[in-house]
Order: sequence, then structure tokens, then C-alpha cells
Amino acid sequence: MPRKSTRLTFAVLATGAGVFSMLQSLIAPALPTVQQALHTSQSTATWVMTAYLLSASVFTPILGRVGDLIGKKRTLVAVLVTVTIGCLLAALAPTIGLLIVARVVQGIGGALFPLSFGIIRDEFTPAEVSPSISNLSAVIAAGGGVGMVAAGPIVTALDYRWLFWLPVGIVAVTTLIALRYIPESPSRAEGRVNWLGAVLLSGWLVALLLPLSQAGQWGWGSARVIGLFAAAVLLFALWLLTEARSRSPLIDLRIMRLPAVWTTNVAALLFGAGMYSIWSFLPGFVQTPSSAGYGFGASVTAAGLLMLPMLIAMFCSGVLSGRLQPVLGAKKLLTAGAALGAVACGFLALWHDEQWQVAFAAGIFGLGIGLAFASMANLIVGSVPPEQTGAATGMNANIRTIGGSIGAAVTSVLVTSRLQPSGLPYASGYTHGFTLLALLCLAAALAALLVPAQRAGRMSGTPRASSEEVSRTEAKPGAMMPR
Repeated sequence: MPRKSTRLTFAVLATGAGVFSMLQSLIAPALPTVQQALHTSQSTATWVMTAYLLSASVFTPILGRVGDLIGKKRTLVAVLVTVTIGCLLAALAPTIGLLIVARVVQGIGGALFPLSFGIIRDEFTPAEVSPSISNLSAVIAAGGGVGMVAAGPIVTALDYRWLFWLPVGIVAVTTLIALRYIPESPSRAEGRVNWLGAVLLSGWLVALLLPLSQAGQWGWGSARVIGLFAAAVLLFALWLLTEARSRSPLIDLRIMRLPAVWTTNVAALLFGAGMYSIWSFLPGFVQTPSSAGYGFGASVTAAGLLMLPMLIAMFCSGVLSGRLQPVLGAKKLLTAGAALGAVACGFLALWHDEQWQVAFAAGIFGLGIGLAFASMANLIVGSVPPEQTGAATGMNANIRTIGGSIGAAVTSVLVTSRLQPSGLPYASGYTHGFTLLALLCLAAALAALLVPAQRAGRMSGTPRASSEEVSRTEAKPGAMMPR
């Protein structure tokens, strides 16, 4: 039964999830500064990002499931405390090694996404669920944009350590408010944590994402890369076998096979490839000296400002998505969001000679991100039993991250395959990269068309089927979950 203080609850959830999302991108523009300050190499400094990615990928679905089992509020508070500790460690880290460890601790905060979606579903009135999920998705999407925009001014005016000092205070206060005012969700899954499944899930995620993030340095044909990919395939197969035989699976594969879930996850994989690649490569493009034949030689701060239209657009479209969904449906909004991403990347492939062109394309892509983020979350929440919300939304976020890693790795190969004597990529590399991202986003839009249409009542918080009902329903080809 929904309880009081939903506005305060939403504010707490939005703050926690927004800060974590910001931490994803906040440090990226400052990596050269970190490298110089801590007297380390560029390859070592990249582990500040890689460690965070791997940690978030491992803990997001696992702790999402833990929240379903032992209570979402309890798990949320524990995760917020962990993020606070991670930020404090990072702010004080005297060496690159300790900073990398701190980033691993921060990555545990990835569980804030599924836990927040689950709390909204449990605590808010049916009419509030869909708009609140859309608004929270807008905050999460905008958080990454805030990181790109704010990093330059913070480092210039203060120091890179303030990229972590500021979140320490914000998350600490958020934790205290969450402990005092967020009620414990009544919906609990039965069973226990399948620790073997958790270990295997962690294993194949690390074995997959690590070579994708490091292949540019190790070499795609190196023994490490090939060996890790082979290990990922083996561990993935073992994980599937373990989950299928477990009485209390970490990720219920029956849920993952539901038509609305697997089609949304495919769209998330493809759109994530385009989204994370744009976040990774567009700032580098605009910072390239114009002597390379492209780029604008922008500073970190100026590059962030060029991303500002994306930030504003993604937040506005995410909030608007909650208002449009009862009329158009989440499926149409997801399709439109992915299509807008394809249009933006296609525009960049053809026109990127002026700063206004890049800013315009970034704004279009931001509209797509806002619509897609909100729609994916609502489609997953609207398709799974309440006791599976954390695990299912956590896995969707993970799949989006996996897509981003694959997209960034392939785009990097295209961009850096041919280098000028100066060591900078040719303009054709970026053109080919933007073209690939346009095709990936277009494929995401086509995948979104396969998502079964859902009735308005189901997206407004109407009780969904239990796990037992899913088991009975899954035998019917293409069957939707009972209302």
C-alpha cells in the first residue's frame, strides 16, 4: 500500500541515483589531470574508469536482487553509505592504486538504479508510478551530462579531488534522510541469494567487459583478449545452466524470456552502444586541434558547454516522457528515442564542421536519450512481478552498459585505425564511427518495434503477475503477463 512522503522519497532516490550517474562521467575529462597529479601512466589512469565500469556491472544486478529479497530500503541505505565511503577514499587517495580501489567501491552504487525503481513501484500510487519512473530516468540520464559539463569548471576553479569531495557531502546527507524517511518496501521475493550464480555472473561480466575496455592497449589479437573472451563464453554458459537449475536464481531466466523484457533488453544493448560511444568520443572530437582538419581545439570546459544542449534536452524529454506515455505508450517512445539517436549520429557523420552543428546534433541525441531511458525502465517495470523488479531493472541497466562497452570498443577501432603523422585520427575515422553509431541506433529502433504493446493500466502501477503466474504463462508463445 503506497505510503506518505512520496515527494521526499523521490527527492532522495533522485539525488542518490543522479550523483552516481554523474560520477560515471565526471572524472573522464579530468583523467589527464589525475595522471599528472598522481605521477602515473595514461594506461594506468584509464583504470580509474575501467574499475568503476566493472564494479557497477557486477553489483547492479546482484544487489538489485538482494534488495528484492531482504528489503529495498535496507539495501539502498547500505549502498549509499558505500558510495559515500568510496567518494571519501577517492578524495583522499594519495596514489593511483588507492584511487582505483575507491572507484571500485563507488561502482557498488550502480545498484541505486534498480533499487530506486523498485521502491517507486512499491511505495507510490498507481497513477504516480509511470511519471515518477520517467522523471527518475530523466535525472539519471541528465546526471551523466552534468558530469561532462561540470568537470572542467570544478577542476579549473578548485582541484580534481573536489570531483569527489562534493559528492561526499551530498550523498552523506541523502543517506541520513533515506534512513529516517523512506519506508521499507512491503514486497519481498522468496528464497535466498544464489551465490554461485552471483560468482558466475560476476565472472562472465568481467571477462567480457575487461578485454572490451583494454583491447586498444593489449591488442585485439593478444592472448589476454582472446583468452578472456573465451572465458566469458564458458562462464556465461555455466551461469545459464546454474540459473536454470536453481530453485532461487539470481536472475530468473523465465522473466528474461518474456517478450516485453527480451525485446526491451535488445533495444537497450543497441542503444547503449550508441549512447555511451557518443559520450566517449564527441568531447574528444571537439577538443581536437583544428590543425587536424576537423575539431575546434576546445578546452575541457568549452567541450562540456557544447554538450550542454544534450543535457538540457535529455532531462526535458525524460520528464515529458512521463506525460506522453499514457497517450502514446512506452513502446512508441522507445522507438522514437532510438530513431532520434540515429538521426543525430547521421547528422554528425555528414555535418560536423561548425560548432553549432555539433551542439544541434547533441541536442537531438539528448532528446532521444531522455525518451529511451524512461521508456526502457517503464517497460521492464511494467512487465515483471513486483518481487523481480530490482533484478530485472538491474539486468537491463547492465545490458545497456555491455552495449556501451561494445560500441565504444568498435568505434575506437574505426576512429584510430588510421592516424595522421601528428598521432591524431583522420576525420574519416570519426565519420565512419558516427555512421556506425547511426546504424546501431537505427537497429535499436527496429528492435523497439518488436516490443509487445502494453495496456495503459499496466503501465500505471496495476499489480503484475507473480513469479508463479509467470511460470504458467511462459508456455504460451508471445503471451503477455496477466493483468
